[in-house]
Amino acid sequence: MSTKTAHQSSATHNWRFGTAPGGLPLIGHAVLMGRRPLEFLASLPAHGDLVELRLGPSRAYLPCHPELVQQVLLNARTYDTGGPVKEKARPILGNGLITSDWADHRRQRRLVQPAFHPARMPTYAEVMQREAAGESLSWEAGEAIDVSNAMQALTARVTARALFSTEIASHAVAEIQHCLPIIVHGAYRQALDPTGLLAKLPLAANRRFDEARTRLHRLINQIVEDYRAEGGDRGDLLSALLGAEDPETGGSLDDQEIHDQVMTLLLAGIETTASALAWSFHLLGRNPEVEAALHAELDEVLDGRSPVYADVPRLEYTQRVFTETLRLYPPAWLYTRTTTEATELAGRQLPPRSDILISPYVLHHNAALFKDPESFDPDRWVPERAKDVTRGCYLPFGAGSRKCIGDVFGMTEATLALAAIAARWRLRPVPDTTIRPRPHMSLSAGPLPMVPQPR
Repeated sequence: MSTKTAHQSSATHNWRFGTAPGGLPLIGHAVLMGRRPLEFLASLPAHGDLVELRLGPSRAYLPCHPELVQQVLLNARTYDTGGPVKEKARPILGNGLITSDWADHRRQRRLVQPAFHPARMPTYAEVMQREAAGESLSWEAGEAIDVSNAMQALTARVTARALFSTEIASHAVAEIQHCLPIIVHGAYRQALDPTGLLAKLPLAANRRFDEARTRLHRLINQIVEDYRAEGGDRGDLLSALLGAEDPETGGSLDDQEIHDQVMTLLLAGIETTASALAWSFHLLGRNPEVEAALHAELDEVLDGRSPVYADVPRLEYTQRVFTETLRLYPPAWLYTRTTTEATELAGRQLPPRSDILISPYVLHHNAALFKDPESFDPDRWVPERAKDVTRGCYLPFGAGSRKCIGDVFGMTEATLALAAIAARWRLRPVPDTTIRPRPHMSLSAGPLPMVPQPR
């Protein structure tokens, strides 16, 4: 095995550098990114291992080779969070884990990590299994439902009730479910506007966005204030945040920092898992052999009962179904980094404040990295096949110090939800319905009508 470091390997690699085609004067590739970003980005590996494109007057760089992506993600100090998406997200999320700079992020990560300690997972899983079972019992046979909406409601309930105690969550869930989709949609619209003028126009959509953001901020502030006043550990995520102590400095999170972390966890925890679950049922409805294999595992492991946390390790095929869904439709399909100093990537000298685009979708759909990348094949993740997957080419949760802090939480939630619903129902596509990926803040299916049929 080679003992070269990543830097040495990069320095000796014969990297290909290319320029994205189709740029227009002044606006560059902004129209292509706005109209069909998935197809446009997925076409760029043919032009190089590192590809330059322009978004308005600014240059950005898309690393298409997994080694280059790893070089960026594993060096968070040089490639810090940044770029237009971060700048538009900061007024919404504040200075939380997603938007904080390198130094702040290190401290925040130390303080937030205990909230996701494995010892707390059984308590969170009780919420997950209860809500998933309730969702599976709420449907009527033969009555079409919008699976995207149903999964959004499910993950909102799970996230709110894992964040806040049951008594508080009861009145908070409806407010979160109302406000969050408006905020997510508005944030994406603003992120795509290179001028920043759209958010300043007196549009009805902007008024709805501002109102929803104000309402959600007010709700979080009130809950944090109530928790501070009452004290004690309720076993939920917010209690863990309030009680967190930095092992290096002994410091804690103040109320604004806790507010920002709660906002971040709501936005990241609801939208992403809901999108991936909706895609899972869409894929199962169109792949009967995979669905049959899933049902066989559920019948064997569960034997007619609802899944519980102790079942998760045995639901291996269920987890592979979700893992493969995340490959085909990664919710975090695109995110950005910005260089903090002059550096070299793929033999290219990049000045400070160069924007780097990271796209898990591009990696996951690259035929050089995954055989038959458009096919839905959960068995590509059996251990004997998974070991051949190139390191760094599967990134649904990111990598490095900024890897999603809730990855285990999300996988557990999705496994229990998939198992609870698929054990009871077959979901059938509504005929003549066209479903296309909608690359917004997460990679959504949009409205997804399906008909539940009892098993």
